[in-house]
Amino acid sequence: MTVVIATRDRAGELGRTLSRLAGLPEQPAVIVVDNASRDGTADLVRRGHPGVRLIQLPRNRGAVARNIGAAAAVTRFVAFCDDDSWWEPGALDCAARALESCPALAVVAGQILVGPGGEPDPVNSAMARSPLEQDGLPGPRVLGFLACAAVVRRAAFLEVGGFSDVLVFGGEEKLLAMDLAAAGWTAAYISGACARHWPSARRDEAARRRLDARNEVLTAWLRRPAGHALAATAGLARRLGRDPAAAGALASLLRVLPRALRQRRVLPAATEADVRALARWDRERRP
Repeated sequence: MTVVIATRDRAGELGRTLSRLAGLPEQPAVIVVDNASRDGTADLVRRGHPGVRLIQLPRNRGAVARNIGAAAAVTRFVAFCDDDSWWEPGALDCAARALESCPALAVVAGQILVGPGGEPDPVNSAMARSPLEQDGLPGPRVLGFLACAAVVRRAAFLEVGGFSDVLVFGGEEKLLAMDLAAAGWTAAYISGACARHWPSARRDEAARRRLDARNEVLTAWLRRPAGHALAATAGLARRLGRDPAAAGALASLLRVLPRALRQRRVLPAATEADVRALARWDRERRP
């Protein structure tokens, strides 16, 4: 098992995460991919954690940094961390056993406990109650996950190209889950693979909302039927004037859309049916 961490300008939080990982009984290899930090991140890793492999990128590649880390790993399985998250003792062994037991399994989506109090992230219950057929998997089949609590089969991850260089960051896991499913792989929620997440105080929430809104529509153009993509674009446009994130999201979408269209591959019918089934289920369970 190798743990891959993509980071940018969070040296203090990264140091805490690396110390936590160093104390794990599994003793995984660790690769840090630094997205052109300017706060001394590289020096912190070199001085304080000499056993960690450091890859420094000349510019911020966003989630693509995880692809670079996974390609550099030499183990069959790769666990992702954010710089503000880490794995609980025994979690990586649990994930490895699940992946070993099921050759079609590409992703173990782990349980997430948030903050010092270990509050369950709402995504846990959503994944645990997934309506998709389990198909003999060691846990509920899911079509999405959070990267800070995901362990992947390295060969499958690299086979489908990893995280998208079009999305850069924000909702990138959803597109990857679709691509893995389209290629015949599966993902399952395994509660025993538990990660801790202490959300960083250094977060630009406005920028994150713009990226999330943009990437939701970009994902539609990359993989969904044209009618769905057009409807998603129109929905974003209707939010102009009442959602502060919409204008920036739409402007960014228009700049990136030509490149996204060159990478467009519509999902197979079976995967599209699963995506639609999950969307209906999600609408029905919300108040």
